[in-house]
Amino acid sequence: MPSKSLRILIADTQHFHRMRIERLFNQLGYFRVAPVQGVEELLSLMEYSTEPFDLVVVNGALANGRLNLFDFFVDNPQARHAFIFDGRQAQLPPMAGNVRHNVNVSHAALPDLASIAQLMATVDPRRPFVGTVISVR
Repeated sequence: MPSKSLRILIADTQHFHRMRIERLFNQLGYFRVAPVQGVEELLSLMEYSTEPFDLVVVNGALANGRLNLFDFFVDNPQARHAFIFDGRQAQLPPMAGNVRHNVNVSHAALPDLASIAQLMATVDPRRPFVGTVISVR
């Protein structure tokens, strides 16, 4: 059973991408999702938030070279976990989360339901990832 109190932030310039990713979280039972469209909004929310985000999902191209996303999220107290997708755009090597850093990088253009479910098994220990996730539309 998912923890309904988890705070999730999605950052992508494309409205369609933000909505698609939010729906994936909704399918898994997560509804405390805040979408933002630009790096300025991301930085403002991260800086002025009264409590940390449990997960920040961000498009690697969002920073457009102005900010190294991996370095920004490593040991950032305002983000417990980070998932950078389309990491090729940010010139980041693909990597699974490091126990110390809790930053995942994927070269996939957009996360799918299976990758979100697997990620949430790490972020939300109440919801273990079991086998294959099937999406019904």
